[in-house]
Amino acid sequence: MFLDFQDFTIFLLIVFILFVLSSLVQLVYYWGVFRKLAFYKKNKRGSKAQAVSIVICAKNEYNNLKENLPVILKQDYTDYEVVVVNDFSDDETAELLEEMKKKYSHLKVINFTGNLNFFAGKKFPLSLGIKSAKNEILLLTDADCKPISAKWISQMVSGFNSKTDIVLGFSPYKKEKGLLNSLIRFDTLHIAIQYFSYSLIGKTYMGVGRNLAYRRSVFYKNKGFSSHYKIQSGDDDLFINSAATKTNTTIEIRPESHTVSKASSTFSQWFIQKRRHLSTSKYYKGNFKFLLGSYSLSQILYFLSFFILVFHTFSFLIVISIFLLRLISQLFIIKKCMNRLNEKELLLLSPLFELIFIILNILFLISGIIFKQNKWK
Repeated sequence: MFLDFQDFTIFLLIVFILFVLSSLVQLVYYWGVFRKLAFYKKNKRGSKAQAVSIVICAKNEYNNLKENLPVILKQDYTDYEVVVVNDFSDDETAELLEEMKKKYSHLKVINFTGNLNFFAGKKFPLSLGIKSAKNEILLLTDADCKPISAKWISQMVSGFNSKTDIVLGFSPYKKEKGLLNSLIRFDTLHIAIQYFSYSLIGKTYMGVGRNLAYRRSVFYKNKGFSSHYKIQSGDDDLFINSAATKTNTTIEIRPESHTVSKASSTFSQWFIQKRRHLSTSKYYKGNFKFLLGSYSLSQILYFLSFFILVFHTFSFLIVISIFLLRLISQLFIIKKCMNRLNEKELLLLSPLFELIFIILNILFLISGIIFKQNKWK
């Protein structure tokens, strides 16, 4: 049954109100939250060097370790060890690590060959690595990651002081040709803008295990991964979600502190990886789920109401004016954030990618409900 003219006018009025409200919410997020990263100015860091333990979990990572581990072992830092947990690899990882141990005295190898992994994913091997580490400051990364500079350790560790327990770093993906690579890099940038910005307002909800540092004592104080040991992912974001407070976390975004890795080469591979990562968000604290959910919902309502109103030319000039205000704000804030994170050439495509990810995130959510979680390796 079709709506009569009066009912349809009321419907469009309701859609217009939703458009205005969702636009206001979006502007609040951009100018109230994301601007924190856009205009972030680095505080002065302490110069006191601290002993560091770098912990890496590796499962069948021979090629990545061969390429990336030497860069980590040759960092311009005096007091550090590298702990690599070989998680039951059946390639030549063990042989490679034994050869590297002969060359690098600060490399420690833990060969995990048992089948008593009560934790899901890499949490148990990572716990073994942390337990084997000798230093209070832990710096985590993955076998497929490579520090951009020899100053990686010093830059990340400079964020620690008497009040700091956690330092969040940035780990972009290597720029390559193709739409998929651009999508993945935009997604990584967009997620980083959110978790860095929230951290700067005292609401830290996650970190990325490809570049993350925290105190060993904090790990034990929070009982490691015991509260979420059955979940495949979450060794980074769920742990930080539970361990971070308003005052014990800082961010480190200088280019020398970045680690870089290669993005997935196929859409299906990335889809599975993304679905696994998103599966942890339902375990976040309630206030974080509300903040992140409100942002996503306002995005959906904003675009849905905009297209309905434009199609029916309802209050066209007002709608277009609000649309342009939000678009200009978005491009301005994202550009400033890109400059802070040294990420290039994604700005003009960001409005299109935002629309694509609204659809993709719905698909990720549905897929995560239908299919069981895949293993770490």
